[in-house]
Amino acid sequence: MSNVFVYCEVTEERGIADVSLELLSKGRKLADTLGCQLEAIVIGSQVKELEQTLYPYGVDVIHYADDARLFPFTTLPHTSIVVGLAKEFKPEILLFGATSVGRDMAPRVASNLLCGLTADCTSLEIGDHEEKKTNTVYKNLLYQIRPAFGGNIIATIVNPQTRPQMATVREGVMKKEIYKAGYKGVVKMVDVAKYVSDTDFCCQIIDRAIEAQKVNIKGAQIIVSGGYGVGSRENFKLLYELAEVLGGEVGATRAAVDAGFIEHERQIGQTGVTVRPKLYIACGISGSVQHRAGMDQSGKIISINTDPEAPMNAIADYVINGSVMDVLPKLIKYYKANSK
Repeated sequence: MSNVFVYCEVTEERGIADVSLELLSKGRKLADTLGCQLEAIVIGSQVKELEQTLYPYGVDVIHYADDARLFPFTTLPHTSIVVGLAKEFKPEILLFGATSVGRDMAPRVASNLLCGLTADCTSLEIGDHEEKKTNTVYKNLLYQIRPAFGGNIIATIVNPQTRPQMATVREGVMKKEIYKAGYKGVVKMVDVAKYVSDTDFCCQIIDRAIEAQKVNIKGAQIIVSGGYGVGSRENFKLLYELAEVLGGEVGATRAAVDAGFIEHERQIGQTGVTVRPKLYIACGISGSVQHRAGMDQSGKIISINTDPEAPMNAIADYVINGSVMDVLPKLIKYYKANSK
């Protein structure tokens, strides 16, 4: 069929995960470019508002495997179902979220299907590729774009000879967009017994302890983020104070997290979360490729840095050349005096 398939994760509330909806938005664009259909794979039990959630994102076909044993997620049966569907319907492209579930399952699927897999992509496009040694031109390949070699380059990876072309994408990288409010597709119920065996259920979940999420930095509209240049955990208190005045959240770079200035759950970048706030204030952040990959889609970016040549300044809308310890107290004082 050579269509675009997206594995859709089911949340604890039996809904569809945001990262999957983001992938469907991108998948719809890829499918339109290729002139094919967009199909979703949903595996779980009693998923709420399945069609109402997925159809508006341009989904033509929903492959729904409904079985009480399939929720919560366990690796083996989910992998067997995805592999079985891939072998039967032969998708051109198969996408997963780069979550704990996707990172667990996607390599197993790729290994079983004997095809390539590119992890943590930051962009997906359709294009051609020429093999100069053989003068062979491959049309309409999936460009799987991601930082490589420690973020020093942006690599474009292609799989010209294996199918499906597989990639994982982290949450927040792709923009979640409704394709058409009244869009309609079809639901195809998956015969679970056709793809799984009793051995796939050899492991059972007896009990689970789920800790509530403490920080929702991904959904913040204003983020005050600090790098190693902030200097210390004590200095980060200024960022928290400014964020409180603005009604935002505090983020950080990996360097700041590794230095112990702030907890890991606030890390933004390739190895953290990806954010798209309306306002991003970068304090003492040099702007490595890895960090920029997690925030360069922000609406407005303000960079506060003593180095006028810092890479972050190149993508910032406004640059304040100065010390964070000098600039932030003035911003806090001004906003406190002028905020309602």
